[in-house]
Amino acid sequence: MENMLQNINSLGLETSLTLDDIPNIDLYMDQVIQLFENNFNDSKRNQEDKILTKTMINNYAKGKLIFPIQNKKYSREHLILMSLIYQLKGALSINDIKVTLSDINQKIINDEIDLDSFYTSYLQLTGQNVIDLKKDMEERVKDVKKEISEAKEEDSGNLEQVLMISSLVHMSNLYRRVAEKLVDELVVDKEGKRQK
Repeated sequence: MENMLQNINSLGLETSLTLDDIPNIDLYMDQVIQLFENNFNDSKRNQEDKILTKTMINNYAKGKLIFPIQNKKYSREHLILMSLIYQLKGALSINDIKVTLSDINQKIINDEIDLDSFYTSYLQLTGQNVIDLKKDMEERVKDVKKEISEAKEEDSGNLEQVLMISSLVHMSNLYRRVAEKLVDELVVDKEGKRQK
């Protein structure tokens, strides 16, 4: 627990696919996989983990999480969507991701969105989230230490970590549930528009 900030810094939380990382030419599947592996390598929990595979990409296409591919090549917009999917799949079901991205996919098809601008906003928010997390973690460490000291546990080292893990998982679940509620509201909004 003493090295919490060091641990956080080692996780590659700032890792993202920036607009500068995305080439202005369409890429074949193997090139897309290599781009994601190179850019998200620092965020892997284990080195053998795969960031993106052919099966994943095919499932995204078949599941309509991304708009149709042309000539077996993936555009800049496809790569941005896959980056969003990569982040969303850590907390949401594939169906929830499909609902979340369906309007964006339609706007891309209709040429009604400046996706670069939207993605830039997303990257700015995620950067701020990492800063906020680091500040919040300092407070959580203090809170856990206080709880353990008040409980007067003799072997507090392991208990501190278990309490911290439990607290973090609970917070993660709270955020996930709020996100799922927002997804549900998207479904209600779409159904309401269809009925009109």
